[in-house]
Amino acid sequence: MGVDLAQHLRRLAWATLLANGLLVVTGGAVRLTGSGLGCPTWPRCTDESFTPHGEMNINSAIEFGNRMLTFVLVAIAVATFVAAVQKAKQTGSTSLRTLALILALGIPAQAVIGGITVLTDLNPWVVSFHLLCSLAMISLAVAFLRQSDAPLPAATWTGPVRALSWAAYGTLWAVLYVGTVVTGSGPHAGDEDAPRNGLDPLQLSQLHADLVFLFVGLTVGLWFLLIATRARPEATRAVRLLLIVAVAQGAIGFVQYFTDLPVVLVGFHMLGAAVMMATMTWTVLATREA
Repeated sequence: MGVDLAQHLRRLAWATLLANGLLVVTGGAVRLTGSGLGCPTWPRCTDESFTPHGEMNINSAIEFGNRMLTFVLVAIAVATFVAAVQKAKQTGSTSLRTLALILALGIPAQAVIGGITVLTDLNPWVVSFHLLCSLAMISLAVAFLRQSDAPLPAATWTGPVRALSWAAYGTLWAVLYVGTVVTGSGPHAGDEDAPRNGLDPLQLSQLHADLVFLFVGLTVGLWFLLIATRARPEATRAVRLLLIVAVAQGAIGFVQYFTDLPVVLVGFHMLGAAVMMATMTWTVLATREA
């Protein structure tokens, strides 16, 4: 029974992570196809109905499909919370149950933020917050996955390793936030009439690139420090993977900038943001132990 529950919980942990990543991708599709107001109100899709009807077009179908993903997330969250409660009864540890509860409560919170996004006609600052909340959910989902087998042991790394790890994590959040502000100044508004934030895309893109260079530098420094201190292979592998993902994400970012932001590349860049957050969170957890 214990083994079955552990396997079941791990599958649900992966489902939680992948579903939240999918939410980022489908949200990007909504914006990049100009479908942000395909359902022009909330919580209904139209003033008369919760579903698109009548002359439904591709934009309303895409936006409505993104909304329907919420119910998939709810189903996964409920199953995950139930399994986490069972695990807590077996082990006496409540950390998984707490994480599962936070992840479950995050889903209706995200739905409300999405509704506010629509009701404010895709205000770029609200859209930015909506994406950042999804990335926070991905970070929590990775933490849940990491603990699905066993609680995290006490941290044994101290000093430069922990400092560099958390500095990279904080810098990544700055990179992602400025990235959303760059998007809010650019052409992909989600609807042709949606407002922009009025800031200079060139200056914001330069700031975004500078933060990326800082992040890559911190990651490289962390990698060499782990090698020098003969850290566990898991920690070194995590940082190496993070560096590979960061370089790939940076390359996509530069190519999309110099090719006038093609929709396909911007979509991959959004997916990359989700992968970056997942690998960064895993790195922070992997570098807890010597």
